[in-house]
Amino acid sequence: MRLGIDLGGTKIEIIALDSNGIELYRQRMMTVKGDYDATLSVIKQLVLEAESVLGQQGTVGVGIPGTISEVTGRVKNANSTCLIGQPLREDLAQQLSREIRVANDADCFVSSEAGDGAGAGYDSVFGVILGTGVGAGVSVHGRLLPSPNGVAGEWGHNPMPWIDDAQRTAVGRCYCGQQGCIEQFLSGPALAARCFRETGRQLSAKELAMALNSDPAAESVFKRYVLDFCKGLAHVINLLDPQVIVLGGGVSNIDRLYDLIPDSLGDYVFGGECSTPIVKNRHGDSSGVRGAAWLWP
Repeated sequence: MRLGIDLGGTKIEIIALDSNGIELYRQRMMTVKGDYDATLSVIKQLVLEAESVLGQQGTVGVGIPGTISEVTGRVKNANSTCLIGQPLREDLAQQLSREIRVANDADCFVSSEAGDGAGAGYDSVFGVILGTGVGAGVSVHGRLLPSPNGVAGEWGHNPMPWIDDAQRTAVGRCYCGQQGCIEQFLSGPALAARCFRETGRQLSAKELAMALNSDPAAESVFKRYVLDFCKGLAHVINLLDPQVIVLGGGVSNIDRLYDLIPDSLGDYVFGGECSTPIVKNRHGDSSGVRGAAWLWP
């Protein structure tokens, strides 16, 4: 049995898969924001409860919104900043009395979608998570792209292209220390912040999505969001030219996104045209947790 954990900014989810990848169990709990020890406790509780219910022990893979440094063995680049600098893998191994495998959550997502999801059958897949943060991963011939620094696909912390100083200043400074990161423009909270800046209305990304068909102001905000999204994706296509781009995270559930992307993406890709499919994930918000379980082959 394989247990996968998706350690997200708002929830921690566990899934249990049998040897054929069939789901046996699923549960989720809210993330205790900013509290590392409480996060460890929630993960331990989820694992032990799953094993108690199923009557067997499993391997454990964890997807995190960051990565493990090959130099220090500690978490780096996490937008859940309480994880940064922590020996997460070792702490969980001690609490659960077994080896733990840890990977970036976007890498887990793209592994799942390239394996038997929306990216199945493509030789190269770029997977994007538009959630609390913006993450991404790269799969080539069904395997994650080797990454000596653990940052392959960290698209969200490159600068948003083709913006002016006023736009860069408006979003402030990113937790990573830079300013104007793609994550600051394209995450779910960034979409809500954009709505407030441009309309004075406090709407979450989900609430804005529900207003699109009846609210011209919401539609206008979202169109500008999609324009920035296309600018960012154009850089990916110019560098990697993947056969397909698969979207995940809460913002990926906004169907209007897929209607608007084709109108602008080609304007920013070198050569002025683009035939890259931009598709919604097949496994929903469970893709990352499935990929975490499959960290054990």
